[in-house]
Amino acid sequence: MKKERSLIRNLLVVTLGIAIYSFGFTKFNMENHLAEGGIAGITLIGKALFDINPAYSNFILNVPLVLISMKVLGKKSLFFTAYGISCLSIFMYIWQKVPIYVDVSHDMLIAAILAGVSAGVGGGLVFRGGGIVGGGDIIARLAQHWFGISLGKILLCIDAVVLCLSLLYIDIQHMMYTLIASFVFSRVVEFVQSGGYTVRGMLIISSKYEQIANEVMYTIERGVTYLNGEGAYSKQDKKIIYVVLNPREIHEVKRKIEKIDPKAFVSIINVHEVLGEGFSFEAFQKNKQKVKRKIKQSRIEEMQQAEIKQK
Repeated sequence: MKKERSLIRNLLVVTLGIAIYSFGFTKFNMENHLAEGGIAGITLIGKALFDINPAYSNFILNVPLVLISMKVLGKKSLFFTAYGISCLSIFMYIWQKVPIYVDVSHDMLIAAILAGVSAGVGGGLVFRGGGIVGGGDIIARLAQHWFGISLGKILLCIDAVVLCLSLLYIDIQHMMYTLIASFVFSRVVEFVQSGGYTVRGMLIISSKYEQIANEVMYTIERGVTYLNGEGAYSKQDKKIIYVVLNPREIHEVKRKIEKIDPKAFVSIINVHEVLGEGFSFEAFQKNKQKVKRKIKQSRIEEMQQAEIKQK
C-alpha cells in the first residue's frame, strides 16, 4: 500500500508539473517567439519553419529515444519517462485549444520571466516526482552510459546547439530574452526541486568538540552527529561535528565557535534537501517539548557528574 500511494503521489506531482510546464511553453514561448533548449526547442523550430504542431513533433521525436534507452533507464525510470513525454504532448495540444490568452507581447522581459518561472515550477515538480520533461535528458543519460560524459556537459551542448539553430527563425533580441528565461528557469527549478527550503551543512573540527556540540544542542536546539576522522599529517584521531542549520543560524553558531575555539576548522556546505525528524517546521514544533525535556535532563546529568567529580 505504501508503494502504491507513493506511486500515485509521484504521478500526480509529475502530471501537475507537466501541465504547468506545457502551459508556459505554449502561452509564453510559442506566443512570444522565445526559443527553448532540448527537444522542446527543436519542436519550436519545426513549428516556425514547417508549421508542425509541437504536440505531434514532441511525441514523434521522443518515442525513438525512449525505445533506444529501454535498457539504460530501467523499468521505473522508463515508465515515468514514457508517461511524462505522453502527458507533455497531450497538454501541449490541450493548451493550444483552450482559449486562454496572456498578452505580454508589449513587454518581452515580462514574457521571458513568466516563461522561465512556469518552466521552472513545472520542471521542478516533474523532477521531484521522478519524471523527465523531455528527450534531452534521455540523450544525456545515453551519452553518459555509452561514452562516460557527464550529464551537465551533454545537456549544455544540446541546449547550445538547439539555441543556435533557433536563430533560423528568431532574431538576436529574442535570443537574449530566451537566455533570460533560461536563467530564471535554472534558479526556479532548483528552488522547487529542493522544496524551497534552503539549509546549510556545517563540518567542525576542534579539540573542544564537546563544548561546541553542547552549545549547538542546548542553545540552537539542533541535533549534532560525531564523525570519526584522522589527521593525514598528524595521524591523530579526531571527532568531526556535523550539523544541519538554517541560514540564519549559521552566524550564531560561528560566533559561538569563535568564542570557544578560535582555531577550530569550519566548513560550510550547501544542502539541497533534508528529510527526517527534527528539521521540518511541523516536526520541530511537534517535538519541541520533547527536545526541551531532553536538553533539561542532559543539563541535570552534567551538573550531577560535575558534582561527583568535585567530591
